[in-house]
Order: sequence, then structure tokens, then C-alpha cells
Amino acid sequence: MQNNTAISELIEAGKWVSQKGWVPATGGNFSARTSTGFVVTASGQDKGALMPEHFLQLNHLGERVAGAIKPSAETQLHLSLYQLIPDAQYVLHTHSVAATVLSNIIQLHQLELTGYEMQKALSGITSHLESLAIPIFDNDQDIDRLSLLVSDHHLHSPIKHAVLIRGHGLYAVGRNIDEVRRHLEALEFLFSCELERLKITGTAL
Repeated sequence: MQNNTAISELIEAGKWVSQKGWVPATGGNFSARTSTGFVVTASGQDKGALMPEHFLQLNHLGERVAGAIKPSAETQLHLSLYQLIPDAQYVLHTHSVAATVLSNIIQLHQLELTGYEMQKALSGITSHLESLAIPIFDNDQDIDRLSLLVSDHHLHSPIKHAVLIRGHGLYAVGRNIDEVRRHLEALEFLFSCELERLKITGTAL
């Protein structure tokens, strides 16, 4: 995929994600794998008003080749997800209320979901009876260290759809722009449902 195509798709995704309220202020960051490496959003940009100049271009090693602006501090985590998941072409990182709160109140290191029909919107899930587990990692300002934790987890429990960073947000992964948007929307719906369920039932976490 060409850099310009990837950037255009991420700009459109940014407008959609912003309208959903999942990237308040300048939160979140987006990336895509391209034929020459990767493109990633710069730090401190409103994701609902992205322009081509708000992206950096990286080579296959993750080294900057174009774009003079500051890259997102979490670029390394994006690159790690691409390395771990060879089919991944897009990563959308959001800061929704549901993802942020759920990841912060659940004491376990994964969010387990079952019984929701919407689970079937995620690639490879064919029944609401299947168990869907989204790993949760403690937030860390040292992104290299956080990336290593994600890599270690992947060795015994392969990451397929997404990861949550505690008190921070969601990183959704997809093989194309339609899939990553579908994964993101389905997971945000599931998180909202689960948060409401916990409020109503008062289930201990």
C-alpha cells in the first residue's frame, strides 16, 4: 500500500473516531503499514482534523524518513504490534471513557467477555458463546519497556484483535482499514456494555 493511500484512510478514520468521542483533546494515535515501511500520526494533533503534514513516514526499521514534526511517544508500541502480528496493516489507538475506566478497575491482566452477540464482529469469532480475552497491560511512560511486556505476553497468548493499556485506552489492530474500524467499533460497544453490566450488578472485580 502506498503512503498517500494509507494517510488518506487514516485521515478519514480520524474524523469518524473523533465524532464518536473516542479521541478527546489530542489523545490517541494512528498508524498503517505501507510498502516502504509505516506512517504514523505526529504527537499533539487533533485526530478529527488530521492533514497529510500531520504524519511521519518511517522505513521498515522504524526510522524516520520524512516528516519534521514530533512523532507520537507511543510509536514503538505500534511498531511492536506490527512485528508481533504479521497480518496487521493498521493500528488505531483511542481514549474512550469505557476502555479507560474498564481497564483501570479490572484487577486482572485481561478483560474476558462472553455472551455478547457483538463478539462475532471480531475476525475469527463465530459464536457469542466463545470467550474473548483482551489483554490489559499496566501503563508505563517507558514505551520500550511496555512494548517488551506486550511481546512477552504474545509468546504464550497471541494477540489477535487488540490490547488495553490500564487507565489509558485501546489499541485495535486490523488487516485492512475496514477490519480495524470494525474491530474498534465492536470493542467499544462491548466495553460500554460490560461497564453498564458491572454498574447494574455491582460485580466485584
